[in-house]
Amino acid sequence: MAMEVNAVKPLLDISTTLQPNISINTTTHGTTTVRQLVTKIPVSNETNTSALHPCLGILYEEVKDSGVRVWDVALLVPNALFLIFLLINIKSAHAKLKNSKSPIFTTFYLMVFVVACTGVARCVVSMTVNAASTLGTDIDKILWLVLKFFLLATELSVLIFGLAFGHLDSKSSIKRVLVCTTLIALVFSVTQGFLEFVHPDHKLRADTKDYDVYGHGGMMFWFITSSFFFLVYSCTFILPFTKLKEKIQLPMKTSFYVYVLILAILNLLQTIGAVLVFVNINAGLCIVDITTYLYFTCFAPLIYITFLREFIKTPTTTIFFSYKAQVDDGDDGEVNMPHSYSTSSKDLSFGYDSTEFDGYNSSLVINRGDQSNSEDA
Repeated sequence: MAMEVNAVKPLLDISTTLQPNISINTTTHGTTTVRQLVTKIPVSNETNTSALHPCLGILYEEVKDSGVRVWDVALLVPNALFLIFLLINIKSAHAKLKNSKSPIFTTFYLMVFVVACTGVARCVVSMTVNAASTLGTDIDKILWLVLKFFLLATELSVLIFGLAFGHLDSKSSIKRVLVCTTLIALVFSVTQGFLEFVHPDHKLRADTKDYDVYGHGGMMFWFITSSFFFLVYSCTFILPFTKLKEKIQLPMKTSFYVYVLILAILNLLQTIGAVLVFVNINAGLCIVDITTYLYFTCFAPLIYITFLREFIKTPTTTIFFSYKAQVDDGDDGEVNMPHSYSTSSKDLSFGYDSTEFDGYNSSLVINRGDQSNSEDA
């Protein structure tokens, strides 16, 4: 019997050499050694992800086992198209911003441009690193945190600028708002990063994978923050329907409240999705994916459409009205308002860059060229 086994051994060695997927299991029964051929069936990434829920598998699915995830490609395309749009129109936008001398509109444009560049950069870098490795996973999460930092800082700044335009009338006040929103966004991102790396939530972890994807700081953290922002945007949206509109200045532009309503609905859906994922209901995965995709691809274009598109398309000869309640040393004090404001039930609107003026602390500023022409007439 031993001679037969030894005679078969060279054949087994040849088989394993020609077929790497074939291995030999050796077992011993008393004095008899039995060698068996065992065929290893290779399992591709496609086979791994196909066993997952579709809304979870899309986060791990790769383009033909290339290491490039479909999720990153899906995020890259709309972000890249929007960035290309900004680059194509950058000369005209720069000329308009320079002529208007409006620090607020310039700030809006810079924030949108930075967010668009960061979104594209995150996708490109994530597609070039190996997400399956520990280093690749860490780099991917860090890039997500950086992008979220810029998005949140922009989101907070836009909300404050929209609500307090009548009081943010100097460059120094705008800088103070940017500093405050940046610090808040930094605290948020540091907290989220701590949860991602120190106390990761494995609700988005695939059993067939040995690495995590970006988990938004965990479902509970996401639920709390989304609930908070939902309340903030909801309260902002209903302000014009309350008696506060007679006591404080509120934006009159409908587009601002449409912007606020969209973000309120988005945060509500994120809250629902986070709760469903936390209690292991698969439907929450789809809600999480959809809201994440919409936020990281449509937020910058939404700001552009709401606050910048009409301004950039307006001819440079248009008369601009400026609200001028305070003048700081070294500031020109003239800031064009992208929204009309109301302080009483008798609302007046002067067009796109108009405000309703308060007789004591307001001044009407008209472009010098148009002023001189009117004097000559």
